[in-house]
Amino acid sequence: MPFCDHVLALDIGGTKLAAGVMNRTGKLLSFVRVPTRVEEGPDIVIERLLKLGHEALAASGHSQGDIAAIGIGCGGPLDPVTGRVQGPPGLPYWDDVPIVELVTDAYDRPAFLENDGTAAVLGEYHFGPWRGVRHMLYLTVSTGVGGGLILDGRVHRGAAGNGGEFGHVIIDWNGRVCGCGQRGCIEAYASGTSIARRAVEALGAGPASSMRDVAVVTAETVSTHAAQGDRLARQIWDETTAALGRAIAVMINVVEPQLVVLGGGVTRAGNALLLPVRRAALAQAMRPAGAAARLELASHGDTVGVVGAAASALVHLQQGAPS
Repeated sequence: MPFCDHVLALDIGGTKLAAGVMNRTGKLLSFVRVPTRVEEGPDIVIERLLKLGHEALAASGHSQGDIAAIGIGCGGPLDPVTGRVQGPPGLPYWDDVPIVELVTDAYDRPAFLENDGTAAVLGEYHFGPWRGVRHMLYLTVSTGVGGGLILDGRVHRGAAGNGGEFGHVIIDWNGRVCGCGQRGCIEAYASGTSIARRAVEALGAGPASSMRDVAVVTAETVSTHAAQGDRLARQIWDETTAALGRAIAVMINVVEPQLVVLGGGVTRAGNALLLPVRRAALAQAMRPAGAAARLELASHGDTVGVVGAAASALVHLQQGAPS
């Protein structure tokens, strides 16, 4: 699809902020990131984000005048029409933040806000190696769990612009409390935050584990120690992949995608995550839907959020409206 000019992409996450400049062919010319530090509040975080955008421009060899627009990816809920972030669980105190207005004023260029999962599925669909795929489900497994959906070649946003909140598919209605306030969401089991929290809770019960030697336990701690044979880490990791596989099976049954793409920080575990999740999801999905689907890791790795935000801006520029 023909796109126009260079765009700046800003990716807002609960753990990290990232930015980059991309051209119309999907080539990422720069990529920079810093910790979000959500505890400092939205004003300071946004100031850091805008500075990061300028660093991305400098690293790309381009100036503010060279970009046609800015794409912003952020976890929902949000309103892509008014450009406001509306209290995502991973961004405390981000209540009705007019991020598009702030970014537009800072760069003197049009800006577009997209749910980060929706942005990522646009990036993978338009700039990934998935030729011939018309139905794609994207799941980001990171600080939280989000997602995006392409149906018959068109992105699905839903009536309020937040369609694709796959992290809040409920797998146990009496289960763990999720950041959204409900119980049993897959985000409460498979997000990086919840994996780390479950590990800390398990360690508090007293079993022996090599994870006790780690100052700050993270999802990466669990995956690494599980691979090294730690019994407690293995138990937590197996529970995580089983829960994620079950949730994806539900999504496959509902949507019948040709492709499910997994991205986000937790997927740095590679095949240790992908293979058991793939087995569980395809084994539990209804036979016709499961037989038609495949599961793969995002082709853009850690840059998928920035590529997605850029792709969203390029689509808006081309079409003049949501795709």
